Amino acid sequence: MENTIPAQPAGILAIDVGATSIKFCAVSREGELLGSARRRRTPYPCTPERLVDVLTNRIVSSRYQEVGVGFPGEFRDGRVVHPGNLARLGGIATDIDPSLDERWRGYALQDALCQATSSDIRVVNDATLAALGSCNGAGVELVVTLGTGVGLAMTLDRVIVPVRDVGAEIFFDGMTFDQALGERARARDNSGWLHLLERALNQFEKEFSPSTVHLAGGNARRVSISELKSVVTRVVIDGNEAPLRGAAKLFIS
Repeated sequence: MENTIPAQPAGILAIDVGATSIKFCAVSREGELLGSARRRRTPYPCTPERLVDVLTNRIVSSRYQEVGVGFPGEFRDGRVVHPGNLARLGGIATDIDPSLDERWRGYALQDALCQATSSDIRVVNDATLAALGSCNGAGVELVVTLGTGVGLAMTLDRVIVPVRDVGAEIFFDGMTFDQALGERARARDNSGWLHLLERALNQFEKEFSPSTVHLAGGNARRVSISELKSVVTRVVIDGNEAPLRGAAKLFIS
């Protein structure tokens, strides 16, 4: 019997890199999930080379030729601008390491993955990927991702509009957005976390005047719209699958 090369799987591999875990799932070209997402713990210390190794192993074994990746920090033109929580030596509970932070800044992650896998890899900020998977209307739509930390993305008539990475920005009582609205704060005091989330959404309403606010990420499922009493803007809960769905949009010409 002749040896045959397995056919390349249909669809796109979506990868959502988080500060706590990395999710992988195949999606159709329309953004529908083709099965359940798999996840593995984000490795720490998470150097650029270590993350590339982890992602390369999964991409090569999957045999997908088109891969969309969400990166949990500021990312622009194929390079890391700021690594966010990935610069912590032991995960979210540890401090930022200046030398690791410096190793990440300017790192050409997209090119490194393309070269290591020989696949077409497209990398964007994880909140941007969530926006691609969530925003389908007209006007200004704001996406707030709630997980280990906090991310922000925005579209205008379905087109991504650059916004700052708010995670490390001071938000309330000396705390950053990540510290006030990240998973550690939620696990410690869920009701206080919800109060601060409402406060943050009020702030974003005044700053961006969105027509819709989308809540995405793992902790979006912990929010009930009825609890956001002072938020005037329409709120939609998109949940944890939004970044995975958004990967398909990276390959629409």
